[in-house]
Amino acid sequence: MRFYFNFRSPYSWLTLYDLLAHRPGLARRMDWIPYWDPEEATRRELDAAGGRFGYTAMSREKHLYILQDVRRLARARGLEPRWPLDRDPRWEVPHLAYLVAADHGAGQEFAVGISDLRWQQGADVCDPRVVAELGRSLGLDEAALTGAADDPKLRERGINALRRADRDGVFGVPFFVHGREKFWGLDRLEAFAESAGEQEADRYPPEDHPGGCG
Repeated sequence: MRFYFNFRSPYSWLTLYDLLAHRPGLARRMDWIPYWDPEEATRRELDAAGGRFGYTAMSREKHLYILQDVRRLARARGLEPRWPLDRDPRWEVPHLAYLVAADHGAGQEFAVGISDLRWQQGADVCDPRVVAELGRSLGLDEAALTGAADDPKLRERGINALRRADRDGVFGVPFFVHGREKFWGLDRLEAFAESAGEQEADRYPPEDHPGGCG
């Protein structure tokens, strides 16, 4: 089972909330794979490796709709979103840093932390200083996190993640894969959980969850 996510998408943020609030066991059973908008150098590397990036930019109308939709969905979960302003973001910074955190057993905590910083505090999560501060709170090597975007081995792993997404036909996030079954979107989490053979231990009762990633 594979779960594709990114830190740019508010729907990924809300999916993280739902997963860890209500289905922590399912979250642990999946492979978490970052999927992000690659910078030009990464696109060239991806092209050279035979991969393709399937996401296309949205229209202004769709963007305005998402502003309303995310606000409704977040408030239904007791969350208050803050829409961040992205100025020349370099998405390799947080997504390749995630690989470092995952290598040290803190991938989920890092993903939740970055998502909360972006969507509840409006922080620039492509700023290495923001990544370093989060890493410090998780007991991770700050230099390894902030240097991940320029580390050749981590860049290669990132390219492999984007190639795997291409093979899986990923075109947006959140995106779930179970065998040949594919599920796109926050509203497909229930169907994915059913396909994955959700176990009782995967769930917290709605009245007894630990607060998720909010």
